[in-house]
Amino acid sequence: MIRCVLMLVPATYSAAAWAEQYPDRPVRLIVPFVAGGATDIVSRAVGQRMSAALGQPVVVDTRGGAGGVIGTDLVAKSPPDGYTLLMATAANAANASLVRNLPHDLAKDFAPVALVVMSPYLLVVPPAVANSTADLITLAKSKPGLLNYASSGNGSSQHLTGVMFNLMAGTDIVHVPYKGAGAALTDVVAGQIQVFFSAIPGALPYVRAGRLKGLGVTSAKRSAGIVDVPTIAEGGVPGFDMSGWYGLLAPSGVAPSILKRLNGEIVKALAASDLRDLLIGMGLDPIGNSPAQYAGFIAAELAKYKKLTAAAGIKPE
Repeated sequence: MIRCVLMLVPATYSAAAWAEQYPDRPVRLIVPFVAGGATDIVSRAVGQRMSAALGQPVVVDTRGGAGGVIGTDLVAKSPPDGYTLLMATAANAANASLVRNLPHDLAKDFAPVALVVMSPYLLVVPPAVANSTADLITLAKSKPGLLNYASSGNGSSQHLTGVMFNLMAGTDIVHVPYKGAGAALTDVVAGQIQVFFSAIPGALPYVRAGRLKGLGVTSAKRSAGIVDVPTIAEGGVPGFDMSGWYGLLAPSGVAPSILKRLNGEIVKALAASDLRDLLIGMGLDPIGNSPAQYAGFIAAELAKYKKLTAAAGIKPE
């Protein structure tokens, strides 16, 4: 027994010393989607600031596929040493209700680091359709089943945002799935589809050019980048709150000292004016909360998507 205890002492000491020296090599930040998308862009902006703070490169590694499942699972099964991190998104919370036999558990297999940004959607319509959220609701109720809303695909956050809008506004706007947000936005601009919950960066140029009308943002508060646009809640759907998000996760079991270091650096980075201005200019709202707050947020997101997928009649595939 004494021999076993003595054998454990060096191992324990080495693990503690190793955590204190963190990081002593590059950190890999996994983006579970293809390069060039919003998750990739946010990750590179944040990773650049973290590299300077940590004194080691933060290398963004895009591992797209299966709606984010492949890259996410890679992180879930990585050593909990702080050298492999995940930029999680709302898709990760949705996948818990959409993917049958998901090989990881968002709540159990990861250690929350910090919620990085919220990414509200912008409810847009062709200018001739409506001038406000209230106008759209009135029109939709007068023509049940005749208006359409586009999304980037079945089970996407945009699809479920539309489900939530119909439930809370008492409307019957029909879902039309596309193979991507770009194709959906194109048809809304062309007037072939009447409603779209778009990522703000994609829709904003069309709104500013007068080719689309921005009726409201989907978050509980107005977006810092477009403060002149009211929330959907202000427009006639009290309590409406549905946004995309990006947040850092580490594999479960990471040392508390490493988790504290990572959280502290990301919070400081998000407080810096240069990064804040960059993110706000992209239509994103910087957050930077504690691991405990982020864990509570993830739990609420998992419950929300479970409710929405059930309401939409979407079965795991």
